[in-house]
Amino acid sequence: MTDSEKVDVFIEKQTQWKEKLKQLREIISQTELKEEVKWGKPTYTLNGKLVVGLAEFKNHMALWFHQGVFLKDPHKKLVNAQEGVTKALRQWRIEPKDAIDSKIVLLYVEEAIANSKAGKELKPVRKKEVTIPPLLKQAFEKDATLKANFQKLTPGKQREYAEYIAEAKREATRQNRLEKSIPMINNGVGLHDKYKNC
Repeated sequence: MTDSEKVDVFIEKQTQWKEKLKQLREIISQTELKEEVKWGKPTYTLNGKLVVGLAEFKNHMALWFHQGVFLKDPHKKLVNAQEGVTKALRQWRIEPKDAIDSKIVLLYVEEAIANSKAGKELKPVRKKEVTIPPLLKQAFEKDATLKANFQKLTPGKQREYAEYIAEAKREATRQNRLEKSIPMINNGVGLHDKYKNC
């Protein structure tokens, strides 16, 4: 099945958003963007870079601009869906009663294309290096296997353990946290893994 056929199927499955999705798809098809499917949703790319996406929710649907932070937003349509978390992504929320003005949508999409061509891109900031607290360093000096197992963990899991031990205010608490962490580290388990699999 081609991406275009997958988008056809996605739209046909919709109930309340079918017509609005068709309308937005028609507008975007006037541009040079390539229609693809990513994360099960219609997505539009330029030279392999994500530019625009469509998504449906319970109370609204959205036109996603992957580098929307650079859009001028003259009609005040864009919101940051996760303030403080999302850096580049911006969302234009469309509710059932909203009319879609094709000229305005095209204006935003064409600006997003121009920004992509100009190389405007907010790249994700890589997390800082893992700072190993003194107590954990001492444990590594005594136990080479513990150190080796710690180094096999992902940087995120390493950071979780390091911060968990370091942020305890009392020495006794830091020691207890270290003792609790050692068997988990040796088993290759992240500190919060049991919550992530719920």
